[in-house]
Amino acid sequence: MKEIILASSSPRRKELMGLIPTRFKIITKEVEETINVACSPKENVQNLADKKAYAVACDHKDEWVLGCDTVVVCEEEILGKPQNVEHAKEMLKRLSGQAHLVYTGVSLRNIARNVKITQAVCSKVYMKEISEEELKWYVATGEPLDKAGAYGIQGLASNFMEKIEGDYFNIVGLPVSTVYEILKQQQLINL
Repeated sequence: MKEIILASSSPRRKELMGLIPTRFKIITKEVEETINVACSPKENVQNLADKKAYAVACDHKDEWVLGCDTVVVCEEEILGKPQNVEHAKEMLKRLSGQAHLVYTGVSLRNIARNVKITQAVCSKVYMKEISEEELKWYVATGEPLDKAGAYGIQGLASNFMEKIEGDYFNIVGLPVSTVYEILKQQQLINL
C-alpha cells in the first residue's frame, strides 16, 4: 500500500486528507511564504504549494509529497494570516458584506520519478455584513488569528457566511476532489 507525505501541519488539512482513501504521514519543513506581487493569486498559491512540497521532497526523493497553500483575495489583494488582533479586525471589516475569492494551490512531487503536478482551485465566498459587536466577539475567540483572511469557514465564522460558489473544502484548505483526482492519476489511491 502506497503512502504519501502531506507537507502541512494544518489540522484542517490533516482531517480533510483523512477523507481520501490513501495512507499519509505528515512531514513539514519551514519555508519562507513570500507573496510575489508580479504573480496572480492563482500563480502565488501554486508556487507556494510547490515550494512546500519541494522542500520536503528534497529530503524524501523517492516518496510522494503533497504541498498546499491557501489565500483569500479581496478586491485583487491577497489577504494572508493576520499579524495581530487589530489586523484581523481590519481584514474582517473589508470582507464584511462582500464577496471574495479563496484560492488553494496543491502540488504533488516525486523527485526520483521527476513528477511535479501543480494545480489551483478557486471558490467564491459571500460574507454577510458583520456588526461591530459580532466582530469584537469573533476576534476575541482567537479563531481568526491563524487563518488566511482572518476567518475559518468551518468554525465560528460560519455564522457570517451567506453562500459559496465552488468547492467548500477548498475554502477550508484542501480541495478534496481535486487532490483525489491527482492522486488517482498517479495510482496513489487505495480502494
